[in-house]
Amino acid sequence: MSGTPAPGAVRRIASGALPVLVALVDGLVVNGLTSGHGTWLALVAAGALLLRRRAPEAAVLAGLPGLYLGHIAFAPLIALYCVAVRRGPVLVGVAGAAAVAVAWFLPHPAAGTSSLALDRETALLALDCCGVAAGVVVLGRSVRSRQERLRAATARRAWENQVLTERVLATERNRLAREMHDVVAHKVSLISLQAGALQVGRPGDTDVRATARTIHEMSAQTLTELRHLVGVLRTAGDPDAQDTPGAGLADLTALVRDSGLTVDLDVSVPPVPVPEPVERAAYRTVQEALTNISKHAPGARARVRVRCAAGLHVEVHNTAPGRAAARPPIPGGGHGLVGLRERAHLLGGDFHAAPAPDGGFTVRAVFPVGWTGTRQP
Repeated sequence: MSGTPAPGAVRRIASGALPVLVALVDGLVVNGLTSGHGTWLALVAAGALLLRRRAPEAAVLAGLPGLYLGHIAFAPLIALYCVAVRRGPVLVGVAGAAAVAVAWFLPHPAAGTSSLALDRETALLALDCCGVAAGVVVLGRSVRSRQERLRAATARRAWENQVLTERVLATERNRLAREMHDVVAHKVSLISLQAGALQVGRPGDTDVRATARTIHEMSAQTLTELRHLVGVLRTAGDPDAQDTPGAGLADLTALVRDSGLTVDLDVSVPPVPVPEPVERAAYRTVQEALTNISKHAPGARARVRVRCAAGLHVEVHNTAPGRAAARPPIPGGGHGLVGLRERAHLLGGDFHAAPAPDGGFTVRAVFPVGWTGTRQP
């Protein structure tokens, strides 16, 4: 039922109200239900225990008059225990214990101190007052020490779990890197060999030779980038690992030239050095956008803009695809834009991709040029 309080809430309410109730009963039993000063002091001392978790010193001070004037012991002792548990410095607990012991030992009225004799009963009373106050502080400090050990053990266990998780992820990452290299590199190598054979086997056909040469060069470039990605997988999470240089802004001209598209390229040289991960992310953004244009908008014109103004801004826009152009049967995984968005967010940047009003598509990405993180995209 929705109206039934949770067991945890019931326990919190009980733990908060029980000490107040015990102190109130103690004060009323000792001083009776009359309207004298003892009853009011009992109410004040018990009510002050509501502050024992946030201001235990105030609860102790509020209970001292009741201890001295009305022999109300439970309220100041409970507050003293809270001081020992919640306050780090030992001197705070010692001072509170001394105040409680003095208020408990001195008779009321103060003029009665002249009647104290250096006898056995006075010594036993002093020992009782000091022993009870010191015992409460010792108990509170032991509980505090146990809580600190428990927190330290919990933190150590969480750290060990994190280290174990990172180790398992690193092992799995290395396994995936090896599998990706073995499978993809083998297939791309076969493509490169077939392209080389085609280039040699058809010496009189210029177009075939040019196409084979392009396939051969792109296969070699793919293998180089594959090795770079494998290195990133193997060194991810290791801030001391050295990463191999990847493609950057200087390679955009070659990328546009080899894309086979009609592209208007405008790259403004940044006035400040751009971190290599940001350059690589900008290159991958343009590369993925041009690849999508080739697959989904054949015959379209593209515009690539790269400028630096409060960050590195990359924009790739294409017009609507040509009506006479046939769409090539190239499969798409549907994860390219998702990967670009994750890469931009990883670097602390922003990414946006949406259809344009002219029937084309626009991809925009902004990367902070002052990024100095250790994680590689």
